[in-house]
Amino acid sequence: MAQAVPMVELWRGGLLESRHLGHAVICGPDGQIVQAWGDPGKVIFPRSSCKMLQALPLVESGAADAGGLTDAQLALSCASHQGAALHVGAVDRWLTGLGLHESDLRCGAHEPYDRTERDRLIRGAEAPCQYHNNCSGKHAGMLTWVRHMKAGSEYVEPDHPLQRAIRDAFEATTGENSPGFGIDGCSAPNFATTLLGLARSMAFFANAPDSGDARSRAAYRLTRAMAAHPEFVAGEGRACTELMRAMGGRVALKTGAEAVFIAILPDQGLGIALKIEDGSGRASECAIAALLVSLGALEADHPATRKRLNARQVNWRGIDTGVLAAAPGFPV
Repeated sequence: MAQAVPMVELWRGGLLESRHLGHAVICGPDGQIVQAWGDPGKVIFPRSSCKMLQALPLVESGAADAGGLTDAQLALSCASHQGAALHVGAVDRWLTGLGLHESDLRCGAHEPYDRTERDRLIRGAEAPCQYHNNCSGKHAGMLTWVRHMKAGSEYVEPDHPLQRAIRDAFEATTGENSPGFGIDGCSAPNFATTLLGLARSMAFFANAPDSGDARSRAAYRLTRAMAAHPEFVAGEGRACTELMRAMGGRVALKTGAEAVFIAILPDQGLGIALKIEDGSGRASECAIAALLVSLGALEADHPATRKRLNARQVNWRGIDTGVLAAAPGFPV
């Protein structure tokens, strides 16, 4: 079993202050490894990085078309959003249009990450609702499937028909039998796979044609929806949104908790999956930016890139204190 390799370093005062180790895999059109660092066979929970996988049954079943979903809604079904007014309003309208309600969701409520919406709630002495949950778009998609298939309301239960359909899509596209699942923050099962399996799945999305079978067409639509509507996938200031904008809608990106990141590159037919061992989000953002720059998909000098790769560290007085950069030898 290969060991994790240095991927990201933080330097201060000319000294190495922190180092983040990780694993990464790039897969090509045939699902085989193009390049890898660390252990491709490392078993991980993809967390929210696999939301486009969880949305496959929504599209391939015909539920998305039956519900009249737009590309923006498909992007939202793959989102870990900020809970901004844009996201909350979109989920509210989506469920209302289906004759469903906030109480039909099973994701739970938490304070929105968006400061404007958070402050609005505080000023109005309002409690956050499930629409503010960063996974509410995914759950709206799940409810759309449930309504179309006339399935039971407890759609996050591991033995629910929806979760069985998700597991089928997950295992088919990763090319692996999942060794098990954990319960995610939004209460839905999160199926484990190897990093290679996750990268293989992303390569499937990258190479899916719009004229193939139902699953391929669904993957094609979801990838393009994410890339075309980055504001719904995450939100202002977030890496997924800013880096997708920087690449002009040519690449779909998705982060996951505990420093997982994926990229889908249709132009090159490549899928990327990476995991930082210590769970650092700053490191996973830096590492995915470094990989995308190395592949020629992202400009090294774009402001969205420089915010994360070779990023100046500035204190509260505006004084430069250090730099966050890719470790020597990564990714080349």
